[in-house]
Amino acid sequence: MAFHPLILAGSLLPLVAAWPVSVAQQVAPVAADMDVIDLRRDATDRMTVPVRIGTAGPFAFLVDTGAERTVLARDVATRLGLAASGTATLVGVAGSQAVDLVEVEEINLGTRSFYGLSAPLLEGRFIGADGIIGLDSLQGQRVLLDFDRNRMAIGDAAALGGSRGFEIVVQARRRSGQLIMANALIDGVHTEIVIDTGSDASIGNRALQKALVRRHQQEKTELLSVTGQTITADLGLARKLELGGLTMTNTMIVFADAPPFERLSMTRRPAMLLGMNQLRLFHRVAIDFGARRILFDLPKGAAPPRS
Repeated sequence: MAFHPLILAGSLLPLVAAWPVSVAQQVAPVAADMDVIDLRRDATDRMTVPVRIGTAGPFAFLVDTGAERTVLARDVATRLGLAASGTATLVGVAGSQAVDLVEVEEINLGTRSFYGLSAPLLEGRFIGADGIIGLDSLQGQRVLLDFDRNRMAIGDAAALGGSRGFEIVVQARRRSGQLIMANALIDGVHTEIVIDTGSDASIGNRALQKALVRRHQQEKTELLSVTGQTITADLGLARKLELGGLTMTNTMIVFADAPPFERLSMTRRPAMLLGMNQLRLFHRVAIDFGARRILFDLPKGAAPPRS
């Protein structure tokens, strides 16, 4: 049986603090409607954006819609003279790990400022960036990912054009800050899907693997978490993924007992974290946390979804 190289995955879950921690924050956008921020790609095709910490920076932060917390690389905290203020347990895709916390007075993304963050520290070599922008910095906004122009826009839905130009609009439900789409089919199996920009691959739970096991031969691989931990996983290929009337073929899926599924109560039914390998097939993807909708813009030449 073949063994494939490491696959990098994010998906950080909430902290279990071993020290009193304040996670309150305020967002103060200077621009009234939206920000447009240039995106860069890391070595595994994930997205990073420039972030300032107070007046320092810019630093390259990974955009991770699968992470519920904003994270700082340890070497950046050392450079800025931020001393540990407490400890906590952080849960990633490969397990839990004790981490130090630092108090960050201000983080700036575009013209938006986030105050009073208590950020966990991880090693930059495992993150692949200087930090992670998580859901705690994106809630209530629409996040538009334009893969053709390598740009990310943050703002309200009206400022970002509403539904114009999007062929597929999927209503989702919210759970623990995540938006979950429940109308997908993977080789005929009803599957719940969460958008995860912090993973270069799509990760399926064991219930999805069990439902597909008789239809596919699977190989072994490993998932590398941004915490530095690894977990053995099974690698499979789905022939057909149907979402909102759109059909995608030959989707690679990594199957593992990843803690995010348990946290989101997504272990009993088939579920998947949709990673960058599939998201980059679209022209644009908009994640509207306020309206609980996810919008997809097909690339040029792609067939429109069936009505």
